[in-house]
Amino acid sequence: QIHLQQIGPATTEATIRGHKVLIDRPEAKGGDDKGPMGGELLLAALGGCFMSNLLAAIRAREAEIANVYTEVTGTLGETPARFTAIDMVVSADGADTALLGKLVTIAERACITANTLRDAVTLTTRTV
Repeated sequence: QIHLQQIGPATTEATIRGHKVLIDRPEAKGGDDKGPMGGELLLAALGGCFMSNLLAAIRAREAEIANVYTEVTGTLGETPARFTAIDMVVSADGADTALLGKLVTIAERACITANTLRDAVTLTTRTV
């Protein structure tokens, strides 16, 4: 459970456990640009959930993988506005390609956000 409170004309403060996050629109869309938009946070939530599970899988196997980087890109559809596809691209230092691929699969299957979105959008994850 999270709590959301309006704190400005277009700005909302989300309280998540003891953390606070501002959600807003860019100035070009009538906001004050005090935080990311909800759609951007959705992509961040997916990436954060995935990375948390990936880093846990790496630690559990004591794998020689470091500097993990994931880029999450959403493709927008129209009417209604939505993401039609989301692509996650993962890279890391010292990674055996096969091992990293296996750990990426494990992390994606363990991620609540990925499991929730998988039936709603085309969700792809790949390593480079």
